Amino acid sequence: MLQTETLSLARPAPDTLSEFEQQVKNYEKAFYHFAYRLTGNHDDAQDLTQEALLKAYRAFNRFKPGTAFDRWVYQIIYRLFIDQYRKKRRRPFVASLDEAPPHLDQEKPKEVPDYSKLPEDFALRHELGVTIQSALLRLPEEFRAAVVLCDVQGFSYEEISNILQCSLGTVRSRIHRGRRQLREYLQPYLSAERSKKQ
Repeated sequence: MLQTETLSLARPAPDTLSEFEQQVKNYEKAFYHFAYRLTGNHDDAQDLTQEALLKAYRAFNRFKPGTAFDRWVYQIIYRLFIDQYRKKRRRPFVASLDEAPPHLDQEKPKEVPDYSKLPEDFALRHELGVTIQSALLRLPEEFRAAVVLCDVQGFSYEEISNILQCSLGTVRSRIHRGRRQLREYLQPYLSAERSKKQ
């Protein structure tokens, strides 16, 4: 995901570069996963991850050894997402007659695991994943980030407070309200699944 030709713009010392690359190798999938949960789109998530890692690379000389690299990059991803989200909201939507509307463009993961032995299990898992992601995207971006960091990435409230740069009380409130809204959005799906089993 991290392209070396882009990184040559601001190349730190070789030992620093290898340390940075090792850190990225450890967390790159988790960074991408977080970006995907925020954006709901694979291409946007890749762009967001790439941009965040480039920004982290350029600022790596200011990174304090002994602090959590992953929390630092999550913070960068979140800030970039918020900035881009606000820009998109201000920009008017322009549709092309040559392209299918975004809601008709069914996005599929680039790499689909092989569940050919259990197609119905895969279908159920995929449907649930799509349903949860759709519900997440309906949350305000602050709630979405807090819920994903807590319930998907497994961070503590204190860690989330550091990543999102807000108070513990704000984190608790965002997670509580985000979960409540998610339950409301998922209720029709869960009720339909219960009625199928009866």
